[in-house]
Amino acid sequence: MTLGKCPYCNDGNIEVRDKEVSGKKVKLYACSNANWKTEDGEMFELTESSTCDFKIWQNSLARYGKWLSYKEVRELIEDESIEVELLSKKYGKKVYYNKYITLSQEYGVTVLWD
Repeated sequence: MTLGKCPYCNDGNIEVRDKEVSGKKVKLYACSNANWKTEDGEMFELTESSTCDFKIWQNSLARYGKWLSYKEVRELIEDESIEVELLSKKYGKKVYYNKYITLSQEYGVTVLWD
């Protein structure tokens, strides 16, 4: 499945790839020009033949109770920032709040804290 054109390189497309990290199945949204290798199933590194490093892990915002959907990643690629609902469990209470996230070359996505 292709979600759109890569925002980091001119000729790549963003693909959905199934990966397993620490025994859990997770989607990796990555450029078609980026290939990843792993030895232990947890640390992923670019191969020497890769010409782009675009990646967003589906669970990159899991600490905030958010897993990114295809639709959200597609919007993020097109608009470069979108508003999402996050969750805080501070003091044993669930509190939902909205924040904008943006593309980050180092981390995939970054939450914009006011």
